[in-house]
Amino acid sequence: MKKIGVVLSGCGVFDGAEIHESVITLLAIDRAGAKAVCMAPDEDQMHVINHLSGVEAPGETRNVLVESARIARGEIRDISAIKADDLDAIVFPGGFGAAKNLSSFAEKGEACSVHPEVKRLVKEFIAKKKPQAALCIAPVMLAKVYESEASKPKLTIGNDEEGSGMVEAMGSEHQECSARDFVLDAENRIITCPAYMVGQSISEVAEGIEKTINELIKMIP
Repeated sequence: MKKIGVVLSGCGVFDGAEIHESVITLLAIDRAGAKAVCMAPDEDQMHVINHLSGVEAPGETRNVLVESARIARGEIRDISAIKADDLDAIVFPGGFGAAKNLSSFAEKGEACSVHPEVKRLVKEFIAKKKPQAALCIAPVMLAKVYESEASKPKLTIGNDEEGSGMVEAMGSEHQECSARDFVLDAENRIITCPAYMVGQSISEVAEGIEKTINELIKMIP
């Protein structure tokens, strides 16, 4: 059975992994007859957001791995224990956790850094030419990692001018895309989908993610 890594960044759109995107990803992997291998860093989130009020919860801390385990129903591993050889492909759901916990993009834009374990794993995938997918805002992490690579990827985060400008400032090519579709970079073996960056309903977001996961699995030899 093909194993697809799913890198989570917490639990909740404003400070972790986008829950709809994550669950749709897991469902699409299962429907395709593959096995999801969930993972996350074992460290505290950048901060905690009250998802009812939308404001930061002062003094509160949450662990990225522990929170991600909510989505994975407890079946999750520390990303530091995962190597590219353990997986056939990998996918990064979106949510602000990708820009806050897996990278510093939310604070620093194109001058951001990527979590060292995420960067390591992506670099391993590049070296082994294994397929990768990223949803919503998560493609910015790939843009940053590929900044030091000779081959620059074609990515999408939808149609946001400021965000796409930052993607291109990091050396990648940005292509506009609807929530129902994806952008394929066959040369770099990367698929990206804007999901809730532009999506207005869970059904259109699901359509794009399902297409992305099916295409990702087709790229596995």
